[in-house]
Amino acid sequence: MKFESIAPHYRMRIVTSLSDITQFQWDTLIAAQSHRNPFLSYAFLHALHESGSASAKSGWQPSFITIWEAEQLIAALPLYEKSHSYGEYVFDWAWAEAYQRYGFAYYPKLLSAIPFTPVTGNRLLASTPEAQDALLTALLELQKAGEFSSSHLLFLPEDQAQRLGEAGYQLRTGVQFHWENRDYRCFDDFLDGLDKKKRKNIRAERRKVSDADIQFQHIKGSAMQEEDWLFFKRCYDHTYREHHSTPYLNLDFFLRIGKTMPENIHLIFALRSGNRIAASLLVHNEDTVYGRYWGCLEHHPCLHFETAYYQAIEFCIQEKIRIFEGGAQGEHKMARGFLPTRTWSAHHLSHPDFANAVSEFLKRETGGVELYFNELNEHSPYKSSQSDTGVPT
Repeated sequence: MKFESIAPHYRMRIVTSLSDITQFQWDTLIAAQSHRNPFLSYAFLHALHESGSASAKSGWQPSFITIWEAEQLIAALPLYEKSHSYGEYVFDWAWAEAYQRYGFAYYPKLLSAIPFTPVTGNRLLASTPEAQDALLTALLELQKAGEFSSSHLLFLPEDQAQRLGEAGYQLRTGVQFHWENRDYRCFDDFLDGLDKKKRKNIRAERRKVSDADIQFQHIKGSAMQEEDWLFFKRCYDHTYREHHSTPYLNLDFFLRIGKTMPENIHLIFALRSGNRIAASLLVHNEDTVYGRYWGCLEHHPCLHFETAYYQAIEFCIQEKIRIFEGGAQGEHKMARGFLPTRTWSAHHLSHPDFANAVSEFLKRETGGVELYFNELNEHSPYKSSQSDTGVPT
């Protein structure tokens, strides 16, 4: 389709496969972004698409908006035509039901996000402000021309969320829980900063795992073999089945990222009597660890906390990594040293009456999120200015 309002020196193209872009072109654009992470890389996105995990068949039709100046890729928007709302972590099921009750179709919709990955990062990938404006213009024109009910950009950095708010998008906030490395020298150093009750509980949880004769094995992506991925996939699938759900990601996806981005992969295995019983997958760069997936074949008290959280914290301390993002939701993480942080998304609904209704809903929801966020901050797991005994430090 043509984008008539785009500057004439730009060339616009909808890309349905990253094979139409070279890895060098894509990753060069990503390298210039202020809020980048491994999930925006060519290797990760291409693995999602080529494995079929995120494809037209699974309800994630890639329709990336790209902007070119001569032969240079200067802007891109990771974009999907969605036929459902699974795998997004910003829930709009109620909006879809309301559309259906009034005889309107909510799907297909346009979604800018990393499939199955609730991690904040740039969505408007642009080398200049002008190119970013062109992306926004193209997105709104595509929404209108394609008769999509709406467009949504999820897990945005705050600056991009505010830019979209200025462009007429409705903003939505949420809460995640992140752990921060305060230059800890060891795990006990981290524990010493917690209040007495939290410190005692964590030590008790770790002791339960140790008393069950469970040890841990850390493997870097570059050292992983296919058998390691096969065991991890067994754990991953088992956990989904126990929650009566279908796994989003297939073995081909995991094998692909293991081969194409090993420097960003770290696996943790739990072993009992020398046999593997659980696994946790971390994705990381030099600054942040992202807890992605965990699964187990045997249930033991506190095994989840140890494998998915405490071992990952130890990895952060050892590698001097600043932030550990533990994934979506879960205020239970606060008792383990994680603190609340805001998330942002932006939404544009084509139907004016529904747009107004969503606007009123978001006003109420935002007020509730603010109260929740403030309440969480009043219950920090860390020591206050008073020591545990109540004597000023």
